[in-house]
Amino acid sequence: MTTISTTTLPDGSSMPVFGLGTWGMGEARQEAGAEVAALRTGLDLGIRLIDTAEMYGSGGAEQVVEQAISGRRDQVYLVSKVLPSNAGRRQAMRSCEESLKRLGTNRLDLYLLHWRSSVPLEETIAAFDELKRAGKILRWGVSNFDVDDMEEVEAISPDCQTNQVLYNLTRRGIEYDLVGHCREHSMPIMAYSPIEQGALARNRVLDAMARDHRATPAQIALAWVLDKPGIVAIPKSRHPERVKENLGSLAIRLTDADRAGLDAAFQPPRRKQALEML
Repeated sequence: MTTISTTTLPDGSSMPVFGLGTWGMGEARQEAGAEVAALRTGLDLGIRLIDTAEMYGSGGAEQVVEQAISGRRDQVYLVSKVLPSNAGRRQAMRSCEESLKRLGTNRLDLYLLHWRSSVPLEETIAAFDELKRAGKILRWGVSNFDVDDMEEVEAISPDCQTNQVLYNLTRRGIEYDLVGHCREHSMPIMAYSPIEQGALARNRVLDAMARDHRATPAQIALAWVLDKPGIVAIPKSRHPERVKENLGSLAIRLTDADRAGLDAAFQPPRRKQALEML
């Protein structure tokens, strides 16, 4: 079993730096068994963080997670998200209750607003605060928020714990300002699609570097994300063998030459860019 290091959230609690994503799961009944098996494999290997959302499979992914964590809920750091269409005090509280039912649990370790909507942030944060007081969520955060959005959240409440955004070698725009902003607030960033939905697993630059490390291109892409402090990677896979492969990225230690080569091939941003989303 692999020991996975943790990062510290603003409230002083810890979160694993590597987890299991579930975007795309729960969409086809015939694939549910394989998806449950992949998640269970991850748990058996020592992965403790599972990220899901009410949007994924219209609740289907949460049901897949429920099957995977049955009998071992206390081993799991469980994250879910509320849709912007369900933002607001009453709607967010109702959505959380429905997520808890689908997940078969009485609490979430972390509950995120999936992205912004026209609903005032104060209303959704009020719902999060009430859910936290009730013990239904232990902490809350946001997803797909840029620097100006984060500043608005921080003006309302000091309790935001993380920001989950798109981040990988081909999507480095957040390095210009968002990464630094979150570090100033001791707030980890959760990187979704760290392998660019599998595209980086077929990259020639990464393939050459992977041979030097006796690794795979996907492992190099993940190692690059994990090489940075305060970043959490949550790759998704339906295949147990791929889950094992992804976990192997934790053993890779990039050199300065590796980092320079990756910067040359995937250049960091030189100006502010609009926040990218998938």
